[in-house]
Amino acid sequence: MLQPVIETHDIAKEYQMGTELIQALRSVTITIQRGEYVAFMGPSGSGKSTLMNIVGCLDTPTRGTYILNGKNVSSMSDNQLADVRNKEIGFIFQSFNLLPRATSLDNVALPLIYAGYSKSDREEKAMMALKSVGLDTRAKHKPNELSGGQRQRVAIARALVNDPSVLLADEPTGALDSKTSHEIMDLFEALYAKGNTIIMVTHEEDIANFAHRIVRLRDGQVESDVPNQKVASHILS
Repeated sequence: MLQPVIETHDIAKEYQMGTELIQALRSVTITIQRGEYVAFMGPSGSGKSTLMNIVGCLDTPTRGTYILNGKNVSSMSDNQLADVRNKEIGFIFQSFNLLPRATSLDNVALPLIYAGYSKSDREEKAMMALKSVGLDTRAKHKPNELSGGQRQRVAIARALVNDPSVLLADEPTGALDSKTSHEIMDLFEALYAKGNTIIMVTHEEDIANFAHRIVRLRDGQVESDVPNQKVASHILS
């Protein structure tokens, strides 16, 4: 039997703001199998960003258990979490988060420095990752020489370069026009078809509909968790 890549059991997250206790998450239990393509959806304040931060090992739950790829990460130290993030999670952000003075190749290779790869191995792996998103011909270009869609492809290549267990995309099309957004979603579909596990956080219904499973959150709880019967497709010929 396949081991789930993500398991949360009754996780809750609480924040103290002055005298008020904010319950960002309340008893969230979800399981995500390797190779799934899931969207976390919900309005502002629903808890989707908090859940993403916990799933991405950027934060720890107040209560409950989180198992990532067989490891209990619920109560790890900051240093342990940083190590898990580097090895297990590939992050894709709305604002790309690229180093402005570095080339595409150097931006993609950055996680490999922390992972201890040699320079030649870093460049080889980074070039392969750029090729996988169709940008190997832009390896020497800096972010200001690329379009928004190309910048997001570089960011996706950087997320892929360490062969992570999970690709975690936070509003990945938020800074893109609709045509470019659909091109990036087509790339996600291709990555999913290759066996990558993808979790996408979005508040946009049309973007969530590209995922194959939609988890809707409201008031810090899972409102619904269902397969998407009408997976959107805008594949460009």
